[in-house]
Amino acid sequence: MTETLTTTGLPPMSVAVARRVVSYAFPFIVVAGLWQLGSLFFPPFLFPSLVSVFWRCLEIVGTWSQFADVLATVLRILAGLTGAFLIGCVLAIMMARAPRVDGFITPVLTLFQGIPALSWVVFAIIWFHGIESRILFIMIMTTLPAFAFQVLGALRAMSRDLLEMVMSYRPSRVKLLRVMIIPAVLPDILTAWKVNLGNASRVVVVAELVGATGGVGYELLQQQQQFDMAGALAWTLQLVFFVLIAQAILSLIESLAFRYRATSERSL
Repeated sequence: MTETLTTTGLPPMSVAVARRVVSYAFPFIVVAGLWQLGSLFFPPFLFPSLVSVFWRCLEIVGTWSQFADVLATVLRILAGLTGAFLIGCVLAIMMARAPRVDGFITPVLTLFQGIPALSWVVFAIIWFHGIESRILFIMIMTTLPAFAFQVLGALRAMSRDLLEMVMSYRPSRVKLLRVMIIPAVLPDILTAWKVNLGNASRVVVVAELVGATGGVGYELLQQQQQFDMAGALAWTLQLVFFVLIAQAILSLIESLAFRYRATSERSL
């Protein structure tokens, strides 16, 4: 079976992928071009050349003492998100099973959502002595409500008719969890992780700025004291790269987990 070629001599699939890549990269190219143009008219401590930022990024990745700070921040983000996710799942299950528990916990989580991250930083400094315990507490408290409400919404959105049909076969708890509950709540869980990744990367910088002696936030503070804009951008890009990689991994998991779904030929 021969594949149809376009007027450019390329398969239609290749052309579609190329267009998608170009459309995705075009805004970044425009922003980078404007930044580079600004570096020609402003001093380096305001708009450093992208070449300088690029070499600083390579220096961070190639120097173990500096790259260790990046890894420390990444581990703090993952530890905080994991802790918040596990606690949020437990709270969501309790809230879904007991309306009285829901009536008690929901206002508390709503209250937590209204507390700024900087306030949690102050509370953590007062309540905890160790740096890692402070950062872990801040990360959990700032991301817990989103995880809990997202999982709770997924549990409540499950089809009751489908649940009753599955229960008619008297499945074991493990099989019910594997066949019914996990496929139903996994899309919302992955969405919650994608949203909280961005929030966590911002919160961890604030936490490290105040109370850490290492990490991306601490290094950003050092760059600010030296008025080193190239270094500040390079360290910021380390977090951006981590979030992009993590988002890509989550998207890959989503595509593999739900590859059985039919693909519509129409888009919204």
